[in-house]
Amino acid sequence: MNRAERLQDPEEALRLALDARQSGMWTATPGIVTGVNLVKQTLTVRPAIMGKVTSPDGVSQDVQMPLLVDIPICWPRGGGFALTFPIAVGDEVLVVFGSRCIDSWWQGGGEGGQAELRMHDLSDGFAIPGPTSQPKKLSFVSVNSVQLRNNAGNDIIEISPGGLINISSQVTTSVTGAQLLQLYGDSVTIDATTTTVTGDLTVNGNMTVTGTLTVGGIVFNTHKHGSSPGPSNP
Repeated sequence: MNRAERLQDPEEALRLALDARQSGMWTATPGIVTGVNLVKQTLTVRPAIMGKVTSPDGVSQDVQMPLLVDIPICWPRGGGFALTFPIAVGDEVLVVFGSRCIDSWWQGGGEGGQAELRMHDLSDGFAIPGPTSQPKKLSFVSVNSVQLRNNAGNDIIEISPGGLINISSQVTTSVTGAQLLQLYGDSVTIDATTTTVTGDLTVNGNMTVTGTLTVGGIVFNTHKHGSSPGPSNP
């Protein structure tokens, strides 16, 4: 028998009762993704914190928690825009549990009643991508810039405090504009081994070229015109 059950102490009995009630309430837990459904935008998640059960003789044992299924993904979203991630099996997330049943809201949106009168239940989780354990922490995190990056830190879109926007990639970078791509700034620098523009290019203002300028196969740096009406030099 548990020693606490033999104590003639109302305060201890109340504390044990409150602990037992609290043990059935779920607020948040880290989890590991085991399944991804981007059609419904939900995840299947295995809680990363194991449960604990105590046998009648007082022996405690860690047990694996049940899978959390159909967990809605919390994308950063608002004002008609969203930021999405290619969430994969093995990713770590934070699952936050609603204080009331979310079934009616999830199925139909808007305001509605409670399908069940459950509270802080494992069935009512929301998955927030991002939290990571130490083995999966990011490397080379910038201390002064905002970055959209891959985990390795070698493919980056960065905004610095001075307003500089940097796009850096270890592989071929493509910027495709279906209608319009605009770059604004007092100075826009493209630093690349090879830059290719397909389509019409209009320059409003002066253009300075340092290096070789080739147009239509003709190298303009060395191209000279002969005296009229003589032929031009190739």
